[in-house]
Amino acid sequence: MTSEIRILMCAPDHYDVDYVINPWMEGNVHKSSRDRAVEQWQGLFQVLKDRAIVDLVKPEKGVPDMVFTANAGLVLGKEVVLSRFFHKERQGEEPFFKQWFADQGFTVHELPKDLPFEGAGDALLDREGRWLWAGYGFRSELDSHPYLAKWLDVEVLSLRLMDERFYHLDTCFCPLTGGYLLYYPPAFDSYSNRLIELRVPEAKRIPIGEPDALTFACNAVNIGKIVVMNKASDELKRRLSAAGFDVLETPLTEFLKAGGAAKCLTLRTTEPVLADLHASATVESRIVRMEGHLLDAGLINQALDLVVEGGGSFQVLNFNLGEQRQSTSSAEVKVTAPSHDVMEAIMSQLIDLGALPRMDEQCDIHWEAVIQDGVAPDDFYVSTIYPTEVRVNGEWVQVQKQRMDGAIAVDTTSGTSTAACRLLRDLKVGDRVIVGVEGIRTVRKPESRDTRSQEFSFMGAGVSSERRVELVVEQIAWEMRQIRDHGGKVVVTAGPVVIHTGGGEHLSHLIREGYVQALLGGNAIAVHDMEQSMLGTSLGMDMKRGVSVRGGHRHHLKVINTIRRYGSIAKAVEAGAVTSGVMYECVKNNVPFSLAGSIRDDGPLPDTEMDLIKAQEAYSRLIEGADLILMLSSMLHSIGVGNMTPAGVKMVCVDINPAVVTKLSDRGSVESVGVVTDVGLFLSLLIQQLDRLTYPYKVAQPV
Repeated sequence: MTSEIRILMCAPDHYDVDYVINPWMEGNVHKSSRDRAVEQWQGLFQVLKDRAIVDLVKPEKGVPDMVFTANAGLVLGKEVVLSRFFHKERQGEEPFFKQWFADQGFTVHELPKDLPFEGAGDALLDREGRWLWAGYGFRSELDSHPYLAKWLDVEVLSLRLMDERFYHLDTCFCPLTGGYLLYYPPAFDSYSNRLIELRVPEAKRIPIGEPDALTFACNAVNIGKIVVMNKASDELKRRLSAAGFDVLETPLTEFLKAGGAAKCLTLRTTEPVLADLHASATVESRIVRMEGHLLDAGLINQALDLVVEGGGSFQVLNFNLGEQRQSTSSAEVKVTAPSHDVMEAIMSQLIDLGALPRMDEQCDIHWEAVIQDGVAPDDFYVSTIYPTEVRVNGEWVQVQKQRMDGAIAVDTTSGTSTAACRLLRDLKVGDRVIVGVEGIRTVRKPESRDTRSQEFSFMGAGVSSERRVELVVEQIAWEMRQIRDHGGKVVVTAGPVVIHTGGGEHLSHLIREGYVQALLGGNAIAVHDMEQSMLGTSLGMDMKRGVSVRGGHRHHLKVINTIRRYGSIAKAVEAGAVTSGVMYECVKNNVPFSLAGSIRDDGPLPDTEMDLIKAQEAYSRLIEGADLILMLSSMLHSIGVGNMTPAGVKMVCVDINPAVVTKLSDRGSVESVGVVTDVGLFLSLLIQQLDRLTYPYKVAQPV
């Protein structure tokens, strides 16, 4: 017997599965045999009694899970942090365990009543005494970890549990003597697995598969080189033996029905203190404030989901619900993350939703100088489509040239602070680039329900494949008419499918009637548009008869050659070589266009910009000031345009392929609407609707 090791147990006099608070209990209520439970508990008790001193706490009626003493608290030296149970069914155990610890001379630390922490079930000391592994996600809150570090003066490493079957850390994680670790990796998120791999050398990690995990092989008691558990596969026994451990199996199937096994039934109360190791916790907390239509717009749910999915936890400190239909709501939320890096990642997403620090916690941005052209500092803030402000010298400064996936450079040399989005390639040595997420906020207008219902989100952001296309077209036509009549700007991004589907004449009509102020596309749309104008074909197909033309596959090359002879599309139009079509109307109506080339382009046309950077710059210039962007069957160009476009610009993406439409909607802009339909049909209906708006009393001609 190893007399220096003491273990606390509680006899199963009142044990039963009386309720359901974890997946293991489902279907097992009152299905556990008391006699078998007593027999199995006695088996474990005898195994441990031969190797340690086993103390007993008196079992009490009404708290059947008191048998799982691992959850009584967390012990280190003569200090104990008492558990705060998450479920009310177990909260009745707390005073009994508190009294036992006090009677044994422990200093008892109690967490706030609203802060769950379930003792050694969710906090396991490294067997070498170097640090404390602490779990969170189901039963214990991340906010409890700084208390553990402070009261026990120990480094705390936070691990996030992801599988509800393994709701406590000790169900899937077992530190062993000599720095070894027995664990089930799928029970943890990627950050936690990386942390484990950083702290435990590969040679000492013993990951197990699901079959062993489901028999609670990790819920084991380790005494020296002995590992006591419910059951282990032959392979696991072999691997443990290779590491120098002996496995002792003792059946605990009756306790598995309640979600526990050997470790759950025990609490080690003699944990050594290493004098040269002291408190450390990487847990970080911040308080953010949100305002707007938090409930009906779903912003508060999005924010809280982002926190949890990002590996953090939250506490809603206060929530003020708007009293009237037009009233906005506000909330203050405490966000906690296991490390600074995780907090930064969470905060960057919350900023996108309009969250910002409380007034008393707001601070200026941090910046670092660029030391290599075209390369931003590490941890630079990545810009989004949403209007952004940054805090410089105590003042909020509007970021200019807002766009997605850029850096933000600040300039204070002129006496007036300015900030602007910059692409990585445009950064120069000495530029001051914002790093981290401090001092950054996005500006979200708290629009009312009625106002928003009148805006472009008439269908709600997303993809429309089942809604009647006619209704969608009606609203788009009304928007385009309003923009044209008020001197606004509509930009069209179009692919060659527009020509192939017979939509070229309709797009030409839009340009001729002043509905389009800029055209973006690639080499192909211009080539096939002019092929139709000059030769009556598109990709060698006769557009009137719908049949292939002999030798038609060469037509587009003949067109390219002709335009190259003239030197440009405009010169070909002026010379009378091109007399109709989309490109013809652009030239005749002074509508600027940009053709961005790609590796697949034939020719290319002299107007096609084959320098990708120059093409992007041209696109960006033409997008400036746009009120509406109409994206017509061009995935590559549409996605590129979407990334350049700030929030507030209305966008319509039309494509027969739902995946293309969804990709644009995923940008997150509430002004983005997707329509899944044939682009030729869409343009035809759009022209008809615009004609109705222009000539409301014109009698429709039979088709």
